[in-house]
Amino acid sequence: MRGGRSGSDTALVARQNEAWVALAAKLRGYWGLIKSLQTFLLLVTGLAGYLSARPERATLTSTGLMLAALFAAISGTTALSMVADRDIDAQMERTAGRPLPAGTLSAKQATVFGGGLLALGLGVAFWLSVPFGLVVAAGALVDLAVYTLWLKRRSAWAIVFGGVAGGMPVLAGRTLATGGVDGPGLLLALSILLWIPMHVMTFAIRHADDYRRAGIPTWPSVYGPDSARRFVAAANGLLAACLPAAGWMLGICPCILALLAVSGVAVLCLSLAAMVRPSQRTNLLLFKVASLHMLGSMALITLGAML
Repeated sequence: MRGGRSGSDTALVARQNEAWVALAAKLRGYWGLIKSLQTFLLLVTGLAGYLSARPERATLTSTGLMLAALFAAISGTTALSMVADRDIDAQMERTAGRPLPAGTLSAKQATVFGGGLLALGLGVAFWLSVPFGLVVAAGALVDLAVYTLWLKRRSAWAIVFGGVAGGMPVLAGRTLATGGVDGPGLLLALSILLWIPMHVMTFAIRHADDYRRAGIPTWPSVYGPDSARRFVAAANGLLAACLPAAGWMLGICPCILALLAVSGVAVLCLSLAAMVRPSQRTNLLLFKVASLHMLGSMALITLGAML
Protein backbone atom coordinates (compact mmCIF):
# COMPACT_ATOMS: atom_id res chain seq x y z
CA MET A 1 0.00 0.00 0.00
CA ARG A 2 1.40 3.38 -1.07
CA GLY A 3 2.41 5.85 1.63
CA GLY A 4 2.34 3.15 4.27
CA ARG A 5 4.73 0.57 5.59
CA SER A 6 4.28 -3.15 5.06
CA GLY A 7 4.32 -5.66 7.90
CA SER A 8 7.73 -6.97 6.79
CA ASP A 9 9.21 -3.46 6.80
CA THR A 10 7.87 -2.85 10.29
CA ALA A 11 9.33 -6.13 11.51
CA LEU A 12 12.70 -5.25 9.94
CA VAL A 13 12.76 -1.86 11.66
CA ALA A 14 11.83 -3.51 14.96
CA ARG A 15 14.67 -6.03 14.59
CA GLN A 16 17.12 -3.25 13.75
CA ASN A 17 16.03 -1.29 16.81
CA GLU A 18 16.44 -4.37 18.97
CA ALA A 19 19.93 -4.91 17.54
CA TRP A 20 20.92 -1.32 18.31
CA VAL A 21 19.55 -1.61 21.85
CA ALA A 22 21.48 -4.86 22.37
CA LEU A 23 24.66 -3.28 21.00
CA ALA A 24 24.27 -0.25 23.25
CA ALA A 25 23.79 -2.55 26.24
CA LYS A 26 26.98 -4.45 25.34
CA LEU A 27 28.96 -1.23 25.01
CA ARG A 28 27.66 -0.01 28.37
CA GLY A 29 28.63 -3.38 29.79
CA TYR A 30 32.20 -3.13 28.53
CA TRP A 31 32.43 0.42 29.87
CA GLY A 32 31.12 -0.79 33.21
CA LEU A 33 33.94 -3.33 33.42
CA ILE A 34 36.61 -0.65 33.73
CA LYS A 35 35.10 1.30 36.67
CA SER A 36 35.62 4.60 34.85
CA LEU A 37 35.66 6.90 37.91
CA GLN A 38 38.27 4.80 39.70
CA THR A 39 40.32 4.54 36.51
CA PHE A 40 40.12 8.30 35.97
CA LEU A 41 41.42 8.96 39.49
CA LEU A 42 44.37 6.61 38.97
CA LEU A 43 45.12 8.27 35.62
CA VAL A 44 45.23 11.65 37.36
CA THR A 45 47.80 10.28 39.82
CA GLY A 46 49.86 8.87 36.93
CA LEU A 47 49.79 12.23 35.16
CA ALA A 48 50.80 13.99 38.38
CA GLY A 49 53.73 11.61 38.82
CA TYR A 50 54.85 12.20 35.24
CA LEU A 51 54.56 16.00 35.28
CA SER A 52 56.03 16.30 38.77
CA ALA A 53 59.44 15.53 37.25
CA ARG A 54 59.15 18.48 34.84
CA PRO A 55 60.14 16.24 31.90
CA GLU A 56 61.93 18.36 29.30
CA ARG A 57 60.84 16.14 26.44
CA ALA A 58 57.19 15.98 27.50
CA THR A 59 54.91 16.55 24.54
CA LEU A 60 51.24 15.98 23.92
CA THR A 61 52.21 12.78 22.10
CA SER A 62 54.42 11.38 24.85
CA THR A 63 51.94 12.36 27.55
CA GLY A 64 49.08 10.86 25.55
CA LEU A 65 50.94 7.58 25.05
CA MET A 66 51.75 7.40 28.76
CA LEU A 67 48.09 7.94 29.66
CA ALA A 68 46.95 5.46 27.00
CA ALA A 69 49.28 2.78 28.40
CA LEU A 70 48.05 3.39 31.94
CA PHE A 71 44.41 3.52 30.86
CA ALA A 72 44.62 0.22 29.01
CA ALA A 73 46.59 -1.55 31.75
CA ILE A 74 44.39 -0.26 34.59
CA SER A 75 41.16 -0.95 32.69
CA GLY A 76 42.28 -4.43 31.68
CA THR A 77 43.33 -5.27 35.22
CA THR A 78 40.02 -3.99 36.59
CA ALA A 79 38.02 -6.00 34.06
CA LEU A 80 39.91 -9.21 34.88
CA SER A 81 39.36 -8.56 38.59
CA MET A 82 35.64 -8.27 37.93
CA VAL A 83 35.74 -11.64 36.17
CA ALA A 84 37.35 -13.19 39.26
CA ASP A 85 34.85 -11.47 41.58
CA ARG A 86 31.70 -12.12 39.59
CA ASP A 87 30.36 -14.66 42.09
CA ILE A 88 30.64 -12.34 45.10
CA ASP A 89 29.36 -9.38 43.05
CA ALA A 90 26.20 -11.40 42.42
CA GLN A 91 25.64 -11.72 46.17
CA MET A 92 25.91 -8.01 46.98
CA GLU A 93 23.04 -5.64 46.36
CA ARG A 94 25.20 -2.73 45.23
CA THR A 95 27.15 -4.83 42.68
CA ALA A 96 24.46 -7.24 41.42
CA GLY A 97 23.80 -4.92 38.48
CA ARG A 98 27.36 -5.06 37.18
CA PRO A 99 27.81 -6.47 33.65
CA LEU A 100 28.80 -10.01 34.65
CA PRO A 101 26.33 -10.84 37.44
CA ALA A 102 23.58 -9.09 35.46
CA GLY A 103 24.33 -11.25 32.43
CA THR A 104 25.04 -8.34 30.08
CA LEU A 105 28.41 -9.90 29.25
CA SER A 106 29.78 -13.41 29.59
CA ALA A 107 32.90 -14.26 31.58
CA LYS A 108 34.62 -15.19 28.30
CA GLN A 109 33.81 -11.83 26.71
CA ALA A 110 35.03 -9.95 29.76
CA THR A 111 38.21 -12.03 29.95
CA VAL A 112 39.07 -11.43 26.30
CA PHE A 113 38.31 -7.73 26.71
CA GLY A 114 40.32 -7.35 29.92
CA GLY A 115 43.20 -9.51 28.76
CA GLY A 116 43.43 -7.65 25.46
CA LEU A 117 43.45 -4.26 27.17
CA LEU A 118 46.08 -5.35 29.69
CA ALA A 119 48.31 -6.78 26.96
CA LEU A 120 47.95 -3.58 24.93
CA GLY A 121 48.74 -1.40 27.95
CA LEU A 122 51.81 -3.42 28.88
CA GLY A 123 52.99 -3.47 25.27
CA VAL A 124 52.82 0.32 24.98
CA ALA A 125 54.35 0.75 28.45
CA PHE A 126 57.40 -1.41 27.68
CA TRP A 127 57.75 0.27 24.29
CA LEU A 128 57.91 3.66 26.00
CA SER A 129 60.38 2.55 28.69
CA VAL A 130 61.40 -0.74 30.29
CA PRO A 131 61.36 0.68 33.87
CA PHE A 132 57.94 2.20 33.20
CA GLY A 133 56.68 -1.11 31.87
CA LEU A 134 58.02 -3.00 34.87
CA VAL A 135 56.22 -0.72 37.33
CA VAL A 136 52.96 -0.97 35.36
CA ALA A 137 53.32 -4.76 35.22
CA ALA A 138 54.04 -4.89 38.96
CA GLY A 139 50.85 -2.95 39.65
CA ALA A 140 48.77 -5.35 37.56
CA LEU A 141 50.40 -8.37 39.21
CA VAL A 142 49.85 -7.12 42.77
CA ASP A 143 46.25 -6.16 42.03
CA LEU A 144 45.27 -9.38 40.27
CA ALA A 145 47.37 -12.09 41.89
CA VAL A 146 47.98 -10.80 45.40
CA TYR A 147 44.96 -8.63 46.17
CA THR A 148 42.10 -10.13 44.11
CA LEU A 149 42.94 -13.82 43.82
CA TRP A 150 44.85 -14.43 47.04
CA LEU A 151 43.92 -12.08 49.88
CA LYS A 152 40.59 -10.36 49.19
CA ARG A 153 38.48 -13.33 50.31
CA ARG A 154 40.87 -14.38 53.07
CA SER A 155 42.17 -11.40 55.02
CA ALA A 156 41.16 -7.90 56.08
CA TRP A 157 44.82 -6.98 55.45
CA ALA A 158 44.16 -7.25 51.72
CA ILE A 159 43.52 -3.50 51.83
CA VAL A 160 47.28 -2.91 52.24
CA PHE A 161 48.11 -4.72 49.01
CA GLY A 162 45.21 -3.00 47.26
CA GLY A 163 46.86 0.26 48.33
CA VAL A 164 50.22 -0.88 46.95
CA ALA A 165 48.59 -1.58 43.58
CA GLY A 166 46.81 1.79 43.73
CA GLY A 167 50.14 3.57 44.21
CA MET A 168 51.72 2.09 41.10
CA PRO A 169 50.28 4.52 38.49
CA VAL A 170 51.79 7.60 40.16
CA LEU A 171 55.09 5.75 40.61
CA ALA A 172 54.95 4.62 36.98
CA GLY A 173 54.41 8.16 35.71
CA ARG A 174 57.32 9.42 37.78
CA THR A 175 59.50 6.51 36.61
CA LEU A 176 58.78 7.23 32.95
CA ALA A 177 59.80 10.87 33.40
CA THR A 178 62.97 10.25 35.43
CA GLY A 179 64.10 6.92 34.02
CA GLY A 180 63.93 5.09 37.35
CA VAL A 181 62.36 4.82 40.77
CA ASP A 182 63.32 7.69 43.10
CA GLY A 183 62.49 9.06 46.55
CA PRO A 184 59.73 11.49 45.51
CA GLY A 185 58.11 8.78 43.40
CA LEU A 186 58.06 6.38 46.33
CA LEU A 187 56.61 9.06 48.62
CA LEU A 188 53.87 9.81 46.10
CA ALA A 189 53.08 6.09 45.88
CA LEU A 190 53.07 5.90 49.69
CA SER A 191 50.58 8.76 49.79
CA ILE A 192 48.14 6.69 47.70
CA LEU A 193 48.68 3.71 50.00
CA LEU A 194 47.86 5.91 53.01
CA TRP A 195 44.84 7.40 51.25
CA ILE A 196 43.27 4.01 50.42
CA PRO A 197 41.97 3.29 53.98
CA MET A 198 39.94 6.52 54.03
CA HIS A 199 38.28 5.56 50.75
CA VAL A 200 37.87 1.81 51.32
CA MET A 201 37.11 1.56 55.04
CA THR A 202 34.45 4.27 55.07
CA PHE A 203 32.86 2.47 52.12
CA ALA A 204 33.08 -0.88 53.95
CA ILE A 205 31.38 0.60 57.02
CA ARG A 206 28.60 2.01 54.85
CA HIS A 207 28.02 -1.30 53.03
CA ALA A 208 28.80 -3.68 55.89
CA ASP A 209 25.74 -5.87 55.24
CA ASP A 210 26.69 -6.37 51.60
CA TYR A 211 30.23 -7.46 52.44
CA ARG A 212 28.97 -9.73 55.22
CA ARG A 213 26.52 -11.38 52.82
CA ALA A 214 29.32 -12.06 50.34
CA GLY A 215 31.70 -13.31 53.04
CA ILE A 216 34.37 -10.66 52.36
CA PRO A 217 36.50 -10.01 55.49
CA THR A 218 36.72 -6.21 55.55
CA TRP A 219 38.58 -4.41 58.34
CA PRO A 220 35.37 -3.11 60.00
CA SER A 221 33.78 -6.58 59.95
CA VAL A 222 36.86 -8.34 61.38
CA TYR A 223 38.22 -5.75 63.82
CA GLY A 224 35.16 -3.55 64.29
CA PRO A 225 34.10 -0.10 63.01
CA ASP A 226 35.92 1.71 65.84
CA SER A 227 39.20 0.04 64.89
CA ALA A 228 38.59 1.02 61.28
CA ARG A 229 38.05 4.65 62.24
CA ARG A 230 41.29 4.64 64.26
CA PHE A 231 43.08 3.09 61.29
CA VAL A 232 41.74 5.82 58.97
CA ALA A 233 42.74 8.60 61.38
CA ALA A 234 46.25 7.18 61.77
CA ALA A 235 46.65 6.80 57.99
CA ASN A 236 45.41 10.36 57.45
CA GLY A 237 47.89 11.64 60.03
CA LEU A 238 50.73 10.05 58.08
CA LEU A 239 49.21 11.24 54.79
CA ALA A 240 49.11 14.82 56.10
CA ALA A 241 52.89 14.60 56.54
CA CYS A 242 53.65 12.48 53.47
CA LEU A 243 52.21 14.73 50.77
CA PRO A 244 53.96 17.93 51.94
CA ALA A 245 57.18 15.92 52.30
CA ALA A 246 56.85 14.76 48.71
CA GLY A 247 56.13 18.34 47.63
CA TRP A 248 59.18 19.58 49.51
CA MET A 249 61.39 16.98 47.81
CA LEU A 250 59.97 18.06 44.47
CA GLY A 251 60.85 21.67 45.23
CA ILE A 252 57.36 23.05 44.67
CA CYS A 253 56.60 26.62 45.63
CA PRO A 254 55.87 27.45 49.29
CA CYS A 255 52.30 28.58 48.63
CA ILE A 256 51.34 25.26 47.05
CA LEU A 257 53.20 23.44 49.79
CA ALA A 258 51.15 25.32 52.39
CA LEU A 259 47.90 24.41 50.62
CA LEU A 260 48.91 20.75 50.66
CA ALA A 261 49.59 20.93 54.38
CA VAL A 262 46.35 22.77 55.18
CA SER A 263 44.20 20.35 53.16
CA GLY A 264 45.89 17.39 54.81
CA VAL A 265 45.28 18.76 58.29
CA ALA A 266 41.64 19.52 57.42
CA VAL A 267 41.01 15.93 56.31
CA LEU A 268 42.83 14.64 59.39
CA CYS A 269 40.55 16.72 61.62
CA LEU A 270 37.51 15.30 59.84
CA SER A 271 38.74 11.73 60.35
CA LEU A 272 39.40 12.47 64.03
CA ALA A 273 35.86 13.81 64.36
CA ALA A 274 34.55 10.62 62.74
CA MET A 275 36.57 8.60 65.26
CA VAL A 276 35.49 10.56 68.35
CA ARG A 277 31.84 11.04 67.40
CA PRO A 278 31.01 8.41 64.79
CA SER A 279 27.86 8.73 62.72
CA GLN A 280 26.61 7.65 59.30
CA ARG A 281 26.63 11.27 58.17
CA THR A 282 30.27 11.85 59.13
CA ASN A 283 31.31 8.53 57.61
CA LEU A 284 29.58 9.43 54.33
CA LEU A 285 31.17 12.88 54.33
CA LEU A 286 34.61 11.38 54.86
CA PHE A 287 34.02 8.93 52.01
CA LYS A 288 33.00 11.75 49.66
CA VAL A 289 35.91 13.95 50.73
CA ALA A 290 38.44 11.15 50.15
CA SER A 291 38.45 11.23 46.34
CA LEU A 292 38.25 15.03 46.23
CA HIS A 293 41.21 15.26 48.57
CA MET A 294 43.37 13.00 46.42
CA LEU A 295 42.33 14.72 43.18
CA GLY A 296 43.07 18.11 44.70
CA SER A 297 46.39 16.98 46.12
CA MET A 298 47.55 15.55 42.80
CA ALA A 299 46.47 18.76 41.06
CA LEU A 300 48.46 20.81 43.60
CA ILE A 301 51.52 18.57 43.18
CA THR A 302 51.34 18.97 39.41
CA LEU A 303 50.75 22.73 39.53
CA GLY A 304 53.47 23.28 42.10
CA ALA A 305 56.02 21.29 40.12
CA MET A 306 55.20 23.11 36.87
CA LEU A 307 55.44 26.64 38.31
